Order: sequence, then C-alpha cells, then structure tokens
Amino acid sequence: MIMSVFVRQMAPMPLSAIVFLIAGLIALPLLYVTYSAITVDAAVWERLWNTRVPELALNTISLALGVALVTLCLGISTAWLLTRYTFRGRGFWEWALVLPLAIPSYVLAYVYTFLLDLGGPIERIWQALAGPEARVFSPYTFWGALLVMTLNTFPFVYLLSRSAFLTFNVSYEEAARVTGASKWRTFFFVSLPLIRPALVAGLFLVTLYVVSDFGAVSLLRFQTFTYAVYQQISGRFDYHAASALSLLLVAFAIAFLSAERWFRRKSRFYQTTGHQRPLRPFPCSSIKTTMITGYLAIVFIGAFALPTAYLAYWTVTGLSAGTVSGTFLEYLWNSLTLSATAATLALCLGTPVAYLASRYPSKWTILCLQGAYSGYVLPGPVAALALMMVFMQGVPFLYGTVVVLILAYLIHFLPAGLQAMESSLHQVAPNLEEAARSLGHRALHVFRRITFPLVRGGFFVAWMLMFIQAMKELPATLLLRPVGFDTLAVRIWLEASEELYQLAAPPALLIILVTAPIVFLLSRNHWQIS
Repeated sequence: MIMSVFVRQMAPMPLSAIVFLIAGLIALPLLYVTYSAITVDAAVWERLWNTRVPELALNTISLALGVALVTLCLGISTAWLLTRYTFRGRGFWEWALVLPLAIPSYVLAYVYTFLLDLGGPIERIWQALAGPEARVFSPYTFWGALLVMTLNTFPFVYLLSRSAFLTFNVSYEEAARVTGASKWRTFFFVSLPLIRPALVAGLFLVTLYVVSDFGAVSLLRFQTFTYAVYQQISGRFDYHAASALSLLLVAFAIAFLSAERWFRRKSRFYQTTGHQRPLRPFPCSSIKTTMITGYLAIVFIGAFALPTAYLAYWTVTGLSAGTVSGTFLEYLWNSLTLSATAATLALCLGTPVAYLASRYPSKWTILCLQGAYSGYVLPGPVAALALMMVFMQGVPFLYGTVVVLILAYLIHFLPAGLQAMESSLHQVAPNLEEAARSLGHRALHVFRRITFPLVRGGFFVAWMLMFIQAMKELPATLLLRPVGFDTLAVRIWLEASEELYQLAAPPALLIILVTAPIVFLLSRNHWQIS
C-alpha cells in the first residue's frame, strides 16, 4: 500500500518534462503580453488612461454584468419550466434551447444589424403598431450588444441550471412549504441557493465569453477591450498600446476567474438527509401549456430560428441571382481541415497534461495545470498579438503560415478540452493501471490498452468541444492567417462588415450546419458544453 501511494504521487520524469514543455508553450503568450505591457513607456499608459481606458472599462464591465443578469433570468426560467412541468413538446424544447450555441456571436450580430437598423423589418413592424415616427433602439448601441450577447450565451446558464434542477432533492422545498413559506419564497430562499454552484459556473462562462468576444462587438461597433486591441493592431499598428490594453483585458479575465473559484469554494452544498426525493414534473393544463410553449418559442425564435431562417433566405436568393460562387466550398474545406487539425493536436497535447493532473497530484502538477489553463484568460486578439510578436522576432520564417494559426487555436481552446479529459480520467480507478503495470507492461502500453478504451468517450467529447470552438474562431484567424487563406468565419466578418448580407449568409449557414449536429449530440447525451 505504501509503495502504491508513493508511485502515484511521484510522477515519472519524462512525463513531467513533457507536461512542463506543453504548459510553458501554452503560457508563453500570457507571459509575453505581461512583459510587453510592463515595459511599455509611461507616456503610453498615461495617454490610454486619459483617453481610452475609462470608456473601455465602463463598456466592458457594463456589458458583462448586463448580459450576466439577463442570461440568469432566461436560463433559470427556461430550465425551471422544462424540469418542473410536463407538457406536449417538452422533449423538443429540452434540446432546441441548446442550438443557439451553434451560432457564432458575429453571425447573430450581423443578422440583428439588418433586423434592427433604420428601415429594417423590426422597425417597420413597430411603426405599423405604434405610428410612423416610432423607433426601436439601434443595434449599434449598448442595447444592441446586450441583446445579441444574451441570445448567444443564455444556453450556458440553461444547461447547468437544468442539470442542477434534475438532481435536486425536492424534500427541502417540501420542508419549507410545510413551515408556511409561499412558492415564490421557497424558490428564492431554498431552490436557488441550493443550485448556486451551477449558477456561478454558468455566469462565469457567460461573463468570460462576453469579456473576450470580438466578432459581435466589432460588427456592432461597440467599444470594448477586445475590439480596441484589434483596432490598435490592425488599424494603427500600435503594438505598445495594444499590449497595454491586452494586459488590462487579461486582468479582467483573471479577476472573473478568481471570483468564480472563490464562489465555488464558498458554495459547496451536500445532501444531509438520507432520503432523496426524485423530481416529478407537474402536468400542465392546456392554458398553461400554451403559455409555457409561447415563452419558450419566443426565446428559441429570437436566438436560433429567426437568424437561421434569414440566413437560408439570403443564401437561396444569392444562389438564384448568381452572386454566390463555389469558392465557399474552399472556405468550408479550410475551416474543416484547420479545426480538425487543431482539435486533434490539442487532444494529443492535452492527454499527458490531463493524465498527470489526475494520477500524480502535487504542487508541481498544479503549477503545470495552471500554465496549461492560461489560455482561458487570453482572448483571441491578445493571443494573436503575442504570437505575432514572438514569431516576427524569433522565427520570422514561420510567421504568416498555418503553423502559427494552429498554435493560436491550441493555446486558446486546449483548456476546454482539458476539462473533459481530466474529468474522464478521474473516473477510471488507478488500480486497473497498477495491476497491468505489475504484470510487466509499460506505461504507454497500459494507457493504450487499458485506460484509453475506458475514457475514449470523454476524449471524443473534448475533441468535439475544441472542434466547435475552432470552427467559430475569428480574431486570431483574421490577424494570423496566411495571405489568401480564408475560413468561413473570416468571410462572414469581411462580407458582413460591408453589409453584403447575401454573400455573408452562405458561410454563416455552413457553420451552423456543421456545428448544430455536434451541439445536438452533446446535449442529447447530457454532456457539459463549456
């Protein structure tokens, strides 16, 4: 027993060295951005603090908090209705509300710029109801960004809240009702506090997504840190100012990550009663079914059905008019090969990191793991800026090649895959591996023949998560792609920036057609999407 514990605590030197190199590679952009920002001249910092930083900080924080609040309401309400009531069509809505995750934020943004713009369909409808002088809010404001980001991110809160409600012990609610508490008081003071860990995790995903988003805010011309970093790089070529703003953006992301970790430690709840009451949904009357269905339909239409319908319409009209060429198949091929290559390489690099974290926990392992997870706090423009400067100064012959772009994908999306891989390895008892090792088999052989067959489902989930995110990635691709190498995301952004809706629609529809089945598969198998 003593030897077994010792072996499990002391990681093999080759494995530790490999993981250290991988973690260092992932953390390199973060370290470079930090160094570049610290060494920036004081005059640059003073200029930014007096001009850009207050506005950018206000816009970024207000958008993140606003989206977090609205997604909290949408996610909790939809999850509550679908777990507490049974009605016709309930099975459809359970997975349909996850489909907005298949739509990139910039696609949703460019559709709603058309719908909400002056003379757009929504304004015409509103004027028919309220008079010819009536106006709706412009998409190029805080409210436009709030609407788009809310519709794009509420499934994060919905998924985690629904999972928490499904495993909820209703005995606590019944005890509260017996003491005289009303339904609303029981909901706010018993039900919600007991699922607080899931809510905090969902809000963290939403907030980090909003803070690091580039595509939607750029098309909506809403000034946030990510948009400002891109403007400094691509428009003004001011890399010093871009580094300074990047460090502030990273500081925001780290602050949100630290807050989530703190709330997670403070929000651990355990069932103390020995009797677990299963959740039994209440049957609905026809009137209540109509009301619930109407509410869910409004959310689904706004977040997925309406944008997808317009994309299909613009694609068909573009094909009929001959304005859409077959070059979009080339963009599709570029996106598929790039995303599949990045996801496969990330899976290979993430495997030793996840194995070390699950089998040999130590302070050294935690340090390496934090380095590997550093990509979480690096938005696309920030990682692209760091890699751009590193390769231009260190290995210029590789700059402008697909190698740099794939490396940016690895840094940015590997943490999402690590979560699924690490979780899967934790579910396999180390005793199985130790038994095989005691028979004389080497570590690689044991992993290939024993461990991997048991965790391949979780590893496949990790691959799909990274593939989806790579398919939708925009800012790093814009800045680092080789000359003449366009992906679907790049074409959407370029065409939508010029308001060429018919040309932007086909690549947007192709991204949805590729990613929607994967999102559906993940949701049907109750796997977590993060």
